[in-house]
Amino acid sequence: MPFADLPDVRIHYALDGPAGRPVLTFSNSLGADFSMWDFQAAEFQKSFRILRYDTRGHGKSSATPGPYSIAQLGKDVLGLLDALHLQQIHFCGLSMGGMIGMWFAVNVPERLGKLMLCNTGAKIGTAEVWRSRIEAVRKAGMKAIAPAVIERWFTPAFRARNPAPVTKIQKTLEETDPYGYIACCAAVRDFDFRDQLSAISVRTLVISGAHDPATPPADGKFLAQHIPAAKYSELNAAHLSNMEDGVRFNSEVGAFLSA
Repeated sequence: MPFADLPDVRIHYALDGPAGRPVLTFSNSLGADFSMWDFQAAEFQKSFRILRYDTRGHGKSSATPGPYSIAQLGKDVLGLLDALHLQQIHFCGLSMGGMIGMWFAVNVPERLGKLMLCNTGAKIGTAEVWRSRIEAVRKAGMKAIAPAVIERWFTPAFRARNPAPVTKIQKTLEETDPYGYIACCAAVRDFDFRDQLSAISVRTLVISGAHDPATPPADGKFLAQHIPAAKYSELNAAHLSNMEDGVRFNSEVGAFLSA
């Protein structure tokens, strides 16, 4: 897989599909890498050129010294697009990836076609929650937090029915660079876009998971109510709705992109 060497970070990415098609970009959640979008990439490659990347501090992208900010992570996307000579994209981000999408929509709307904000919020959690998470990783590493994270990511029923993908993504989580993870925790902790949502002018789809304890439906409904003309959809899933309710997820995204 190729890398883009930006001024202060190396970003690992995959760009699949013929040139000339509209570009659909996927942005991963905290603790995952771009492989979380495998099912979407396979489906949407029929109609789009697919760009996936590992957020700074995740996967094979470099973990530079933190803390990071969502603005910094958004500028990484901008740098990647410039490096690949991509003028405009559709953007689909989940959780932390959705926060990056919000920043992008307010700060560089001319580079966006449509925006999909999935299992995310204008503000996620409390400062105390994030401080505790950071301290746990600092003291005991990624394996210490992995079981609790997986419980938030998937419902018990999905975990029981689908042990292989759950085991695979737990391994990705456990192998995430702890310093990169901590730096991104700080970015999520410090992000609060509640007063800026009305400035998002691009067409937006908000997706929530009915059983998501990390970013519950109330967070998604808040986004949809405050982003002008946003569309809202709720799936039968916990936090990683693109994996747990993948067929419905692809259907909602596909209908939104083709509308």
